[in-house]
Amino acid sequence: MKGFSLSVGRPGAPLHAAAHSHHPWPDVSLAAQEAAWRDAARLLDTKWDHIFAQVIPAAQRHVARVLNLPDAASIAFGPNTHSFVLRLLSCFPPERPVRVLTTSSEFLSAARQLARLEEDGVVEVTRIPTQPFESFEARFAEVAGGAAFDLVFFSQVFFDSGFRVGDLAGIVDSVRNPEALVAIDGYHGFMAVPADLRAIASRAFYLAGGYKYAMAGEGACFLHCPPGYGLRPRDTGWYAGFSALEKGGGGVPYASDGSRFLGATFDASGLYRFNAVQDWLQSEGLTVDQMLAQVRGIERALLAALDRTNAPIRSSDLFVPEEDRRGRFLAFHTADAAKITAKLAAQNIIVDHRGDRLRIGFGIYHAADDALRLARALTSVRV
Repeated sequence: MKGFSLSVGRPGAPLHAAAHSHHPWPDVSLAAQEAAWRDAARLLDTKWDHIFAQVIPAAQRHVARVLNLPDAASIAFGPNTHSFVLRLLSCFPPERPVRVLTTSSEFLSAARQLARLEEDGVVEVTRIPTQPFESFEARFAEVAGGAAFDLVFFSQVFFDSGFRVGDLAGIVDSVRNPEALVAIDGYHGFMAVPADLRAIASRAFYLAGGYKYAMAGEGACFLHCPPGYGLRPRDTGWYAGFSALEKGGGGVPYASDGSRFLGATFDASGLYRFNAVQDWLQSEGLTVDQMLAQVRGIERALLAALDRTNAPIRSSDLFVPEEDRRGRFLAFHTADAAKITAKLAAQNIIVDHRGDRLRIGFGIYHAADDALRLARALTSVRV
């Protein structure tokens, strides 16, 4: 399998249909991983000079290119998005609870942390149900515009359904409080569906990473930081002072670019892999639009095959049947999601589930034949 011979293309590899959960690493990432090790061995103490002068700027340029951001310096990198959630929450004064507007379908990086802080009265959370999907954007925007929140946090693509927010700018613009932080969790959207953030780059944070569709694995997460917002997070690390250009209030100095949200020492190998994969995609002429178009064709092949059989799921079970409202995976409603996942695993086929939601996701390493194989396997499942 071109580009993935060491993972899903190796002999005996499973049919991996969970690209939305854990994306296989392309072959080019192996040399990148080795380069990180060799640079550390060769450069010793000066490896960080190389990382901050070469590796990080290259990764910033890649992110800015994909998202059409006006300034690559607005990008901060970190080991996971949870660290950025904590840093955002630390931007608010401690005298009163932080007023948060979010949804009922956020990923655990934010949802669990908010729930825990809510237990102690540190935050006050308003959660808007994502369903019915057809009215979600209007309902969320109405609440965002009608009350004073400190933080407005929502996903570009919701992990539990695949529902995709079409009008990011509309929601961002609905937030009337000029001091509120607006943050978009783009982890299930970055490199999966096209996203042009230029119109909201000066107002909204955007967090995502390499573990899923960016195909770079762990440790390569990022936060786009709009200028003028979250200037001095209390949760900070010494890297946030590397390029400090301004001193806030005569205290601990912070830079004015995205590096104000940096933490401390981290494993940079994920950024090496991220750059290698991005360089490879560009050399192959693979854009987000092209990869999405390939996956859409495979999805259609699967759905058509399922609807011709007596499989335990059909296209009518999709949470989001409309392609233009969906991210890059299929979520089916079925009480047997766990059983189906287990029975497919017994056939060396990997899908996953969240409660009663069976999730199937394809990648550029798939073809229509893979969809037909999966359909045949699903038809054989008895639950």
